[in-house]
Amino acid sequence: MIVLSCKDIHKAYGIDTILEKITFNINEGEKVGLIGSNGAGKSTLFKILMSDLEYDSGELFIDKSKKVGYLSQHLSLESSNSIQEELLSVFSDLRNIENKISELELKMDEPYDDAKEEYHSKVIKEYTSLSEVYTNRGGYTYQGEINRVLTGLGFTQADFDKTINILSGGQKTRVALCKLLLTKPEILLLDEPTNHLDLDAVEWLEEYLKNYKGTIIIISHDRFFLDAITEKTLELISGRMDTYNGSYTSFIDLKKKNFEVQMKAFNLQQSEFKRQEEIIERYRSFNREKSVKAAESRQKALDKVQRVIAPDKEQKATKIKFQTQITSGTDVLHAENLSKSYGQKLLFNDLFIDMKREDKSALIGENGRGKTTLFRILMDNTDADSGFKTLGKNVIIGYYDQEQSNLNEEKTIIDEVWDDFPEMSTTQVRNALAAFLFMGDDVFKVISNLSGGEKCRINLLKLMLSKANFLLLDEPTNHLDIMSREALEDSLLSYDGTILVISHDRYFLNKVINKIYELKIEGLKEYLGNYSYYVEKKKNPLRFQEEEENEGKSKTQIQLEKKKKRDEEKSEKEVALKLKNIEKDIADLEALLSNFQKDLCLEAIYSSPDKSLEINKQITEVQNKLDDLYEEWEEML
Repeated sequence: MIVLSCKDIHKAYGIDTILEKITFNINEGEKVGLIGSNGAGKSTLFKILMSDLEYDSGELFIDKSKKVGYLSQHLSLESSNSIQEELLSVFSDLRNIENKISELELKMDEPYDDAKEEYHSKVIKEYTSLSEVYTNRGGYTYQGEINRVLTGLGFTQADFDKTINILSGGQKTRVALCKLLLTKPEILLLDEPTNHLDLDAVEWLEEYLKNYKGTIIIISHDRFFLDAITEKTLELISGRMDTYNGSYTSFIDLKKKNFEVQMKAFNLQQSEFKRQEEIIERYRSFNREKSVKAAESRQKALDKVQRVIAPDKEQKATKIKFQTQITSGTDVLHAENLSKSYGQKLLFNDLFIDMKREDKSALIGENGRGKTTLFRILMDNTDADSGFKTLGKNVIIGYYDQEQSNLNEEKTIIDEVWDDFPEMSTTQVRNALAAFLFMGDDVFKVISNLSGGEKCRINLLKLMLSKANFLLLDEPTNHLDIMSREALEDSLLSYDGTILVISHDRYFLNKVINKIYELKIEGLKEYLGNYSYYVEKKKNPLRFQEEEENEGKSKTQIQLEKKKKRDEEKSEKEVALKLKNIEKDIADLEALLSNFQKDLCLEAIYSSPDKSLEINKQITEVQNKLDDLYEEWEEML
């Protein structure tokens, strides 16, 4: 059943057409990826679907029985509530029922009076009815659902009581995403939902959306994320919409085949048109009545032929090419015993890292663990609390800042680049900017008026012109569209220097990276492979372990490490067993609670104040036990 459709939707701003004859249908339960280059009109389309923006012409249908939820890319949630309070507001109806049930429980505790039999009977019936509604709507599970979503999206128990107004922009967006998921709209519109999420949170969201029962449309440049969730792809290109049945990877193959088929049909028709026009011209050249009529007849027939439209060509990609000015020594970076704290918060301790020339490594870890801080330590912009680090011979660092804080907001684009590279000629600067899609008068735009993607391209250009041989890249694919991401990946693959990158773009990590450092409070853990290898090693820690870890070690070292590992595994098994037992106890108690709720609906129970009171006491006892078990379960996760 179709729940959302557009037919010939048109939107323009003055002479600039953003959307042109946009037509597509989405069925109930479909999970759809909406892709296109930056500025193609994806967010504009979402605003039209949400009635936040009027369209110029066309038809829009959204099933009125379906609730629509929207996460904007630039959402700014403002509230004086704590995170917990804000999410509890989603369940205000259940909390009202809770209050009514509590009031009824007080009335039920009143001494039974035969003279008020009708009153007691009415209280019990109302209590039974509300309890059933409360149970069916998830009254006994919504608090656990709030905790599950908050934890999944990267919040700790200590964050729950923080006031929303003091949070960072990224944290506010995550709270808004939590709130949206808890409302469970039947149609979910998500604009770059993985922004501001670390890898663990992205993977959690991925699993959550895979199992989501509603309809989902996702704008995302995260190709790995799209592949995992979507089953249909809509591409906005040149103001028009193309539909492909399949995820992102399938879309790439289908698009290539469709382009070849359409181009072949277009070329064949153009050849036939040319042949017919030559015949018409030859007939006309005879200048006889019969031949002129024949020419006119052929021309009319030709004019009636439906023209095959040439397939849209891809927009030009940024021409990125990283090169080194000089070759560094074999040893690029060595650091030992690095630690860093801010106040009482320890970011990391006893950190060791050793990088060689041409290593392509990634630094991953939870948000707030200190990945960017480590970069600042390596660049001498921040001091470590302990330990030391040394750079190798002829090492020149080039840094990409995800916050774009090194750009002067008051300068024009051309001045921003030229001031950093004054030895370049006007022609060289203009050519370099053109390669990064800044052409004509665009180069005189002021930095403060640029989009995140445009600022990103300027920083990448400056990094490319620096010809550094050791690149520290902090989330370089953020704000880049898919085409620009692929151009960046290809450039880094052919780069002859050394790379250390912070990224949660798993597609990028799979394609470019050959070593992953996971940053934890106790330091770095090294994985000798790309992201998929890292995931496999996390699931199967013993795979290839001996070959990797025993290289260059003495037998005594190997034996001691094996013993330590056995002790750790034993401890982990004990924790896992305890967790399993707690989960079993929770399931048993929830089943018991459900049975008690059913008992309350029996006439033999609700008509007897004593029996009803006894059942309610048992419900309270079971609920208290469940609360304790849930708290213990959350602490162990």
